[in-house]
Amino acid sequence: AAQSRRAAGLNTRLLHGAADAADRHGATLPPVYQVSAFACDSAEKLEKVFANQAPGFAYTRLSNPTLAAFEKKMALLEGGADAVSCASGMAAAAMTLLALLRSGDGLLTGGGLFGGTLDLLDNLAELGLRPRVLPELTAAAAERALTPNIKAIFAEMIGNPKLDVADLQALAAAAEARGIPLIIDSTTATPALIRPLEHGAHIVIHSSSKYINGGGNAVSGVVIDGGRLAWDFDKFPALAKYRAFGKLAFAVRLRRDIRSNFGACLAPQNAYLNCLGLETLGLRMERQCHSALELAEFLAAEGELAAVNYPSLPGGPWRGLIDRQMRGGLGGAILTLRAGSKARAFRLLNSLKYARIATNIGDVRTLVIHPASTIYARAAEERRRDAGVHEDLIRVSVGLEDIDDLKDDFAAAISKMKEEETHGGGL
Repeated sequence: AAQSRRAAGLNTRLLHGAADAADRHGATLPPVYQVSAFACDSAEKLEKVFANQAPGFAYTRLSNPTLAAFEKKMALLEGGADAVSCASGMAAAAMTLLALLRSGDGLLTGGGLFGGTLDLLDNLAELGLRPRVLPELTAAAAERALTPNIKAIFAEMIGNPKLDVADLQALAAAAEARGIPLIIDSTTATPALIRPLEHGAHIVIHSSSKYINGGGNAVSGVVIDGGRLAWDFDKFPALAKYRAFGKLAFAVRLRRDIRSNFGACLAPQNAYLNCLGLETLGLRMERQCHSALELAEFLAAEGELAAVNYPSLPGGPWRGLIDRQMRGGLGGAILTLRAGSKARAFRLLNSLKYARIATNIGDVRTLVIHPASTIYARAAEERRRDAGVHEDLIRVSVGLEDIDDLKDDFAAAISKMKEEETHGGGL
């Protein structure tokens, strides 16, 4: 039969793009190899597996068939050359930087980066890394700030919770001109909205605990190497041991050295749950993103909140970049609200019926949180300001509930907040 030349769509790729044809039972999902070690028929075979001279598995900290299935799916979805899974999204960020940088090396990033990642940079600075955090990571600011010791640019595709949007082509051009990688944390966008490697990024990371998994049931991370940067091994001596692998030197070092030696491996059961969640990623993101925009527009029209922020709101500062870069002009599934004060924010949060107060994003349920008193509780005032975290800010991760129910829920909570203020004598 004649084969279609049209590339398969996202949802078809999610279901069929990286099927494991080697499964002798014809399983439609990868089996969970919940074991620590794999036996070989001979000592000679195990020697070759350890030396990467023969295919096979030896120990789950090094690799595992279920992990390999998840990694294959993620490399395909992002259009990368290889993917390496990790125990968490924070592990993915840490392992990426440890694989590339040495003491004294600089890293350029922006203040809108996730607070946990900025905390990680503080820890790495204690080991000699020199992060430079700009208030805003624009291409123009990056050009001015790049110095010879800076060996990478790190940005979030859509900031969390600032909701600023990275200009990939401009940042990639600045990185390429200096032979350094552009690392993009695409957790809040996912390959359902954008494949950063196609826009010039070199490395993509995900906290796959979030939208990749989708059900809030497994913590994990993954790093995807585009395999297109010609590494200067004098500039990146940490990769020199793997110069024989050329453009794949980073991925090989990450897999063979860093993940293995730091022990940041992903559990097979969690890899399986991610494979399961991936199958509905396209449908979930389309629904959640449309609902987030509709809820943001509804709340902005209510006029009872100090501010409503969503990246693709008409007339917003990021709408042009969203339309230019994102699939379908979708701006992710997170919005933020400013209630007017911390007390009002707490009253609103406590009055919601369907939205759950929890510190996660990407769940099928709508989740809300007050960032200033939780995930940014230990952050200095300057860091909070650069991250767009105010005392009255509420972050909303929109789930799969019917949008009319979410509108009613927030409208009722706002009304109750106002009623409590009236009867309580105001703030």
